[in-house]
Amino acid sequence: MSLCARAALASSLTASVLLTLGAAGPASADSDQLRTYSEPYELVLPGGYEDGSAPERTVALKVTHDNEDNEVGAGRISVDAGDLAAFAKVTWPANCTLETDATAVCDVPALTGTDPVIAAVLKVSALADAPAGAEGNLRYTAVAGDLTSHQGETPVTVGNGPDLALSDSSRQDGVTPGSRTTVPATLSNNGNRTADGALLHLFASRGLTFAQRPANCEYQDTERGTEALCVLDGPIAPGQSFALSSPLKVGKNALYERYDYSVEPYSDEALEAARAGRTYTRGTDDALKPQPARALATAAAGTPVPDLDPQDNHRAVIIHASNTADLKLIGSRTEGAVGDTVRADVTVRNRGPAWVASLGAGAPVATVDVRIPSGTTVTAKPEACSARTDDGEWVEEQLGALRYDCTTPVYLNERATHTFSFDLRVDREGTFRSTVAIDNDHYELPIRSFDPNLANNSARLVVTGLTSNGSPSS
Repeated sequence: MSLCARAALASSLTASVLLTLGAAGPASADSDQLRTYSEPYELVLPGGYEDGSAPERTVALKVTHDNEDNEVGAGRISVDAGDLAAFAKVTWPANCTLETDATAVCDVPALTGTDPVIAAVLKVSALADAPAGAEGNLRYTAVAGDLTSHQGETPVTVGNGPDLALSDSSRQDGVTPGSRTTVPATLSNNGNRTADGALLHLFASRGLTFAQRPANCEYQDTERGTEALCVLDGPIAPGQSFALSSPLKVGKNALYERYDYSVEPYSDEALEAARAGRTYTRGTDDALKPQPARALATAAAGTPVPDLDPQDNHRAVIIHASNTADLKLIGSRTEGAVGDTVRADVTVRNRGPAWVASLGAGAPVATVDVRIPSGTTVTAKPEACSARTDDGEWVEEQLGALRYDCTTPVYLNERATHTFSFDLRVDREGTFRSTVAIDNDHYELPIRSFDPNLANNSARLVVTGLTSNGSPSS
């Protein structure tokens, strides 16, 4: 499986776990469900070094439940590592009592709300003679009060190869537009084989700019930000680590920014796949460190070795600038004879100075509540708008509704506009008015927190139905 495919799988599995955590209901065990999972969701063990020792990995078993109104006291988790006995050594934590050499029961603390608790942290390493490709499952079941979880499983495999990993960097809040910031990180090889160079993938969103563009990196500027591919030319031995520092300029248009950084073992094939046929421009500044002195042709020779465990190859950090963006809602006036179809536009304009983007949650910049003028009927609507009843409930029939929820894209550049166009049939004579408004309190994005002028976040739609002689009715 490719690096991207495995990373996508990890992301989707993590998301599926999180989606099961938030169900709510009456405070009873009948409406609750105990759940178990592990971090990481899959454990990859490097095989032995030349001296016979092997790197140790940890896996945290976690327990949560669905209903925050149901109090769940302390419990226990039964863990079975028998499937791993032939190829791995397990070291049990102090809160676990061994039942056999491969099974244990571990104390689980009380669950507060729906926040997960750590039930046990196991240390696992491959045996000296473990063959590459050996695999098995760590199994576990939790019990707390009247609740019993379904059996959880964590796949465990043994492999030989480099395991490049990047450390997390802390979220940054209150950053000043026009200033500089740095995203510190550590690049390590946690595997049991040398990586012949590394390929870094970097992304700085639109409100951020790379302070330097090193000569061993190539860049592509897009509407959403700048992508960079950097080649670290030289061997990275098992256990070796490097400090990486990414100096960034914070633009006057910065608000909710995101910096992504990921790594994989270098190969010509990996570089071409990352370019994906797109044109990049090489930097001209001093080379990005670390830069071991070794020719790229030598580093790329031979069959590329994939990364052993890509779960820790990608990181992202949110950089939140202290800035504002004035969203303005613009309605429209139109007229037509009874029976005619007229166009009514609702426009969201970002007056800046910041661009607005939901690059973490992927939520729309703005959700607009569009009320349709009486005396008209919607015959065509934008794809991003969904029909609602007057009380805000979803309806199956999407045309002819009295109310619509409309969502913008996940980003709106400074000075940009986004328009929702409705086709309205004029049903009778007269002048009809309705209100359209941005939801300033939507949980994503919290417009009230960055928009300095909420007064211009509502507007009017006005439709005039003309008499047969082309005049408004009296």
